Amino acid sequence: MTNDIFFPALFILAMTLILFTYAGYPALMFAISRLSPRPVIRADIRSRITLIIAARNERRDIAAKLENALALDYPKDLLQIIVASDCSDDGTDEIVREFAGRGVILSRQNTREGKTRAQHRAAIVSNGEILIFSDATTRLEPDTLRKLTRAFADPAVGCVAGRLVYKPGQSPAVAEGCRSYWDYERLLKTWESAAESLVGVSGCLYAVRRSCYAKLANDMIDDFVIAIEMQLQGLRTVYEPEAVCVERANTRCRDEFRMRVRVIEQTMNALHRYGPLFDARNHWMFMFQIFCHKTLRYSTPLLLALAFIANSLALGADHFYQYAFLAQLLFYFAAFIGWLGDRSGRSLGPLALPYYFVLVNAAAPVAFMKFLRGEAHVVWEPLRDAPQTESVDVSKQNFAQGD
Repeated sequence: MTNDIFFPALFILAMTLILFTYAGYPALMFAISRLSPRPVIRADIRSRITLIIAARNERRDIAAKLENALALDYPKDLLQIIVASDCSDDGTDEIVREFAGRGVILSRQNTREGKTRAQHRAAIVSNGEILIFSDATTRLEPDTLRKLTRAFADPAVGCVAGRLVYKPGQSPAVAEGCRSYWDYERLLKTWESAAESLVGVSGCLYAVRRSCYAKLANDMIDDFVIAIEMQLQGLRTVYEPEAVCVERANTRCRDEFRMRVRVIEQTMNALHRYGPLFDARNHWMFMFQIFCHKTLRYSTPLLLALAFIANSLALGADHFYQYAFLAQLLFYFAAFIGWLGDRSGRSLGPLALPYYFVLVNAAAPVAFMKFLRGEAHVVWEPLRDAPQTESVDVSKQNFAQGD
């Protein structure tokens, strides 16, 4: 009799937490953003800005990136462009030096110290009132800088995140799943920003006030920690969906998995390091957002395993648990078919979602083990798999996709 109660209850608890993480929490943020929003003052400003482009062996893409940056619709006398090279040895730096006559500055660190350190070195030599960080493969729309800086008219804003859009076109399952994931993240970021503050930004494009920019530890993931740094200074990190940047999604399973492991491990490290600095009396809403968006999400693999085991031991309690177990088997079977399709390079349609969901959640326990062993990702090796030849003008594309 005890087992007839315990295992069904354990299954219901695990599934409730999973559903709350991916549906309940977003619904709560949506409700708060509508019922008690924190508006952001936006206005066109003419601040001096520095665009810092992180690069590590980006010979293939750096020239196109710089041409894109130089063509942006922002006063040229107010725009400084710096390439932060992390000891590139493939000719990237030589290409950057060819743009020196057009005002581009090369900030090179001669030893591999990682992206965060390279960006900080560039920030030291910059002269912008607003620092904008971007990647070498990220393309910006012509008006992105103007749209990204508008929110700095609000003195309560310390950091602004741009909107990441993944390029359309033929794509294997990983890319399809990645774009669907960012559809979901885009909505969540919109609601989190309106309710309180973002708990993280996309490293492809974000901006920070120079007056509150802080040096980050080399092993910290800047696009997560920057939001924490702003919160500790009493400032908000907000989302600007009209500031669009374009990237190519990973198309190889192993690349996406490695990237997810690295990001999750660094996020866990940041949570461990910064957690004790928060005062629940002053940061309770932000702490709640981190708990739901990060902690619960990274606990999903454990909850999924718990739900599966508890469900298998509760089959005799009621027909409901038999149907629920069958639904789980079908879901994982769909993910397996998605994996087979991805290996053959076929487009999977709806099967990309369960496949990508399982892939992302499989990365969390691997990252957790690396975190427990104290492994730090200080240096980074960008993952590149195909030339980017498409036009960077995406103004006429449908931006339903993106972050």
